[in-house]
Amino acid sequence: APHLTEIQSRFRPPRVPARLRAWWPAVLWAGVIFSMSTDTFSPEHTAWVFEPVLRWMIPSLTAGQFETVHHVIRKCAHFTEYFVFCLLLYRGARAGLSGWRWTWAIAALSCAAGYSALDEVHQAFVASRTASPYDSLLDSAGAFAAFAALWLWFRLRRAES
Repeated sequence: APHLTEIQSRFRPPRVPARLRAWWPAVLWAGVIFSMSTDTFSPEHTAWVFEPVLRWMIPSLTAGQFETVHHVIRKCAHFTEYFVFCLLLYRGARAGLSGWRWTWAIAALSCAAGYSALDEVHQAFVASRTASPYDSLLDSAGAFAAFAALWLWFRLRRAES
């Protein structure tokens, strides 16, 4: 009878090239961004999550103050999700290679900004959402902040060596 190791070696899954493996986090994050553009994450649906927490933290919060804080949290989410997205796109573009390349960074920034524009188009077709070029600009600012952070990170690492 064959040994277990012989059987296992026959059923090894095909190896996925590093270039493709490097992209899965960015693709997954794009799905997260897409889901956040649906009705599920409209202001009406996120308020019930934030309101009890904010009222617990700040019991004297008025309705107007809550609306302002809720709005700021939602706008910070735009910036943050595209900051992360640009980092993941850069990871995919470099595909396991090391260091900084302008082409990788510009590709990551361009893809993030383009996806942001498409995301706003998607929101235009969701009844409970509104598309805004200002949101796309905020998304792109988050991606640009990631671009700048990556550049600074690699520049400082190069200076240390």
